[in-house]
Amino acid sequence: MIKNEEVLKIQKSWADNIILLGSLKDKRSECEHQATKFIELHYAYEFTNVLFKPTKAKEHPFRFTKDATLSYFIGGNNDYPEDLGFALTPWKSIHFDNKKIIYEQERATSMGHYYFTDFTNTEIKAEVTFGYIRSGEGNLKINLHHSSIPYF
Repeated sequence: MIKNEEVLKIQKSWADNIILLGSLKDKRSECEHQATKFIELHYAYEFTNVLFKPTKAKEHPFRFTKDATLSYFIGGNNDYPEDLGFALTPWKSIHFDNKKIIYEQERATSMGHYYFTDFTNTEIKAEVTFGYIRSGEGNLKINLHHSSIPYF
């Protein structure tokens, strides 16, 4: 059974890695390497389908491949010209505010908000649902990522 601490751990790791990517925005080769590692560490593409609906995507709002996810986070893929690289924003902090987490045997789903603060102290609030599944190695990985800006 998945435990609360495991969900909080992967959320913190996800946030820390997004912050790391932003710090590498001027070092493209290192950023690409870290972004690939980030996706492999956090998303379940290697063993199941992943549903990824990024926050700031209009032309391609649904992503089902590792390459499409990588493009959203760091841009540079001609198949997704709208992707400017969400993770390339130098974020100072990111934190999750889970409103509810559902625990099942080897799956969990969290829903709530996450907050991104840049170095001008501007905060962006987004609504987020993450689905987690246990990998063959026993770690949690994301198999559902839906993020959107709150309706006004």
